[in-house]
Amino acid sequence: MASLLEKVKVINRRLIVDDRGWFLKTITGKEEGIPSHTGEVYLTMGKPGQARGGHYHFEAVEWFTIIEGNAILKLEDIETHERLDIEMSLEKAITVFIPSNVAHIVVNNSNEDFILLAYTDKIYDPSDTIAYVVE
Repeated sequence: MASLLEKVKVINRRLIVDDRGWFLKTITGKEEGIPSHTGEVYLTMGKPGQARGGHYHFEAVEWFTIIEGNAILKLEDIETHERLDIEMSLEKAITVFIPSNVAHIVVNNSNEDFILLAYTDKIYDPSDTIAYVVE
């Protein structure tokens, strides 16, 4: 019989840190035993006055939830150019679904770091992440 240590899988992750904050994928969709339909789960942190994102996807869709701090999610439909700002915080807990072809950026509008938990239905494909300025 296999021991618990042999049954459990510990997966090293890559924490990406820069001047804006940090980014950490918690599920990449490539883990052993994961269903083929699974996308990615990730966390990203934004420092005060900084922004994360600034792109859209042709195919991928995402769900965002702030789990610490405050931020403004700025959205723009790349086809109609309609814009929407959504205030997000743990105190007013919401999850925002972002469909494809909607540009998005998360702006830290506070004096504390924010942490955002996200899920995307696709495994990361750089050709599906198109830079876009959302003002």
